[in-house]
Amino acid sequence: MGDILEPSSASDEDANVPDGLKPLQTTLVPSFDGALEGYRRDISSSADPRPHDSRALTGQKKQLQLSIGDRKRDPNTAAAGSSPAKKLRRTSPRHTTRAAVDLQGSPPPGPASALIRAGSVAHSSPKKKVKRALSGYAPPSKYAHLVNKLSDSLASNLICVFVGLNPGITTATTGHAYNHPSNLFWKLLHKSGCTPRLCRAEEDGDMPSLYDLGLTNIVSRPTKDGNELSKAEMDAGVADLKVKIATHKPEAVAIVGKAIWESLWRVRHGRNIKKEQFKYGWQDDSERMGVVETGNSPWPGAKVFVATTTSGLAAGMRPYEKEEVWEKLGEWVKNKRRQRTEETGRLTDIATAKTNS
Repeated sequence: MGDILEPSSASDEDANVPDGLKPLQTTLVPSFDGALEGYRRDISSSADPRPHDSRALTGQKKQLQLSIGDRKRDPNTAAAGSSPAKKLRRTSPRHTTRAAVDLQGSPPPGPASALIRAGSVAHSSPKKKVKRALSGYAPPSKYAHLVNKLSDSLASNLICVFVGLNPGITTATTGHAYNHPSNLFWKLLHKSGCTPRLCRAEEDGDMPSLYDLGLTNIVSRPTKDGNELSKAEMDAGVADLKVKIATHKPEAVAIVGKAIWESLWRVRHGRNIKKEQFKYGWQDDSERMGVVETGNSPWPGAKVFVATTTSGLAAGMRPYEKEEVWEKLGEWVKNKRRQRTEETGRLTDIATAKTNS
């Protein structure tokens, strides 16, 4: 910095100052000398023994600005005083680290300083949800090593047969339908009223005898999910499904998933179903399945109800929306079961009366 002007000696002042101004000299010069001496002491006491590097000073300034900005945004420091020590005690651990660095000076360049500078950003950044990658078609050879232990649960004259897409890996290896923990089939079956209690996947084979309900699939080969099936093999399974329905003659068929109904529609109508033509719930009578028109026992076919998929991997509908669709089927199934119970009771009474007579 520039040189400090030294005060002139008393003899020089007496020689150069006019007689009229000498009273002022006596008052002003000692004041100036005292102020100058105090200024020298301030400079010497505040001198930084470290060398002044312009880049280091710039870094300290930026760190201090960031730290002050963080403390202003932190409600815990709103009531803090102007003392740096008080602010440091009231800040969060993240801010405490940064404040300590600011008070001690800029950290040396390197990985550690980079981590300190990025600490607040890394701490406050929300974690991004990792989206599950959708699978594509998988040839049968991919799961040829699996032994599919699942079989149909069917009987004649059932109230309803539920048609699924195909067995998953867990279902195929355990031999029980809808057996993956994330699958909602058994929960929706009970909540809708199709079953009076929550059944386990291990009870799938007892559904016909317990509740007059049946289970089958449109495709038999197992895959991780439905995306690994082709439309061609889904369409190829329609013919076998119609034979099953015509053979066992249930009152209704519940299609468990939109993709299955789209396949049935393509085979029957020779084209894809239009968006405005698709609907969940009961379908028109013209869409009945398993119709038998020839022979000695013609049959009008089973009514068709299109339900939502129960797969835990499908996120197209919210749980309450699925429940609303399934409740309509559940009400119908409960009424049919009640009617059958009443009819069975009447038949039992008639048979007992005949025996007694």
